[in-house]
Amino acid sequence: MNDTSMMVFSGNANLALSDGIVKKLNMRLGMAAVGRFSDGEIAVEIEENVRGKDVFIIQPTCSPTNENLMELLVMIDALKRASASRITAVMPYYGYARQDRRSRSARVPITAKLVAKMIEQAGAHRVLTVDLHADQIQGFFDIPVDNVYSSPILLGDVWRQQYKDLIVVSPDVKS
Repeated sequence: MNDTSMMVFSGNANLALSDGIVKKLNMRLGMAAVGRFSDGEIAVEIEENVRGKDVFIIQPTCSPTNENLMELLVMIDALKRASASRITAVMPYYGYARQDRRSRSARVPITAKLVAKMIEQAGAHRVLTVDLHADQIQGFFDIPVDNVYSSPILLGDVWRQQYKDLIVVSPDVKS
């Protein structure tokens, strides 16, 4: 799929996943320096021309959630300022998704919505995620969201393995 109008970049959250994806696409990862300043702040420099390109950033926001989320936001902003034509945030794990509603009192945040607004404000044009904790999170965005479900792939593999006496454990009722 070596399309020169499309580029894929990765944050530091899961470089192995990003490498696997670009290999399947017969592409290479875009060049970006993603590191830290001496005070711990995130430093990003896009090291090649992205002007007019359709750019994907692969960055799950798993633990350490705050660092990975901030890295994603800074990368989106850097690509926007470098004139990428479209930026898709690929978030296999959407951090803060469990905070999608007020469950205890009127004095708690809806942090999943806050994260959605931060991603939009940073400059993303689209979000791709996997198995969101709650479908309503898609409605927190004013940009397109593609929520890919993993169960068809996982179930196919489970059936092929022909496990005997398989037990599946879930952390809660909706999992």
